[in-house]
Amino acid sequence: MRAVTYEEFQGPLMVELVARPEPLAHGVVIEVRANGVCRSDWHGWMGHDPSINLPHVPGHEMAGVIAAVGSEVTGWAAGDRVVVPFSCGCGVCDACVAGFGNICDNEYQPGFSGWGSMAEFVAVPWADFNVVHLPDKLDFVAAAALGCRFMTAYHGLTDRAHIKAGEWVAVHGTGGVGLSAIQVAKALGAQVIAVDLDDNKLNLAADLGADVVVNATRDKPVDVIREASGGGAQISVDALGSAVTAQNSIRCLAKRGRHVQIGLVLEEGINLPIPMSRVISLELEIYGSHGMPATGYEEIFALIEAGKVDPARLVGKTISLDEVPEELQSMGSFGQLGTSVIAFS
Repeated sequence: MRAVTYEEFQGPLMVELVARPEPLAHGVVIEVRANGVCRSDWHGWMGHDPSINLPHVPGHEMAGVIAAVGSEVTGWAAGDRVVVPFSCGCGVCDACVAGFGNICDNEYQPGFSGWGSMAEFVAVPWADFNVVHLPDKLDFVAAAALGCRFMTAYHGLTDRAHIKAGEWVAVHGTGGVGLSAIQVAKALGAQVIAVDLDDNKLNLAADLGADVVVNATRDKPVDVIREASGGGAQISVDALGSAVTAQNSIRCLAKRGRHVQIGLVLEEGINLPIPMSRVISLELEIYGSHGMPATGYEEIFALIEAGKVDPARLVGKTISLDEVPEELQSMGSFGQLGTSVIAFS
């Protein structure tokens, strides 16, 4: 099969022929029809994820059709249209049994723990626990746009921060996950303030429903957010992952507000300075959001069916597998507008 590969971190990205995977007894092999190009893949290629073993095939935002089924799998058959959360659970550990397969004790992430879905085929373990039926009305490109960004934003706002209609939500960074958070927040009745450095991205944020946009090169985000929201946001999302965006996210909150950290933090910046005195004095809450349990897809599909969110609107462009090396390398400049999706013929 053809796949994107690299043999060293920050080394050449190639499209070459590699062996097609076989399913584990409890797993399936999926023929990939579409796959998102995510900044997490760029982080992996840069060497920021210690779980990656070289040589490697990246990719984790897949949608496709089951091509082969392991002997122990009972719920799936060849030809089924499916999506898969990027954080796969084993189904039997305490976290999985409690409903938190996204933080499984034995977590497997295609494109990180093992070879991923920037390839014609990808193997997925524990299929009966992780694989999700893709509704016929949702095409593969739109499904891939749900990827890790949309689902992580949804999980962060609903299961972690418990968003309520009428609340003010600030979103710091309008890449794929930030735009996803804007769509989700608006669908659930919130008022949204989007922050970025790029007017083109902010225009897209406004098109997706942001009530207020803030260009941080011209204005002070914390001041604008606190004024626009009448004293501070009830929820604030760091969708980028930097010292500046994390601190701004916490400082813009109203009393008893909730900060959600979704943007990945680079290895050298893991120990971010947090204004803890403010967290204490205002009784703020800080949440992490890592993927989403497979069961959460039904809620997202219901929002799509109701016309409240449209993942296809997040897609900035579709590309071929041969264009992935250039696209992935360019992510270091933060130039993408919306989500790039690989469309397989």
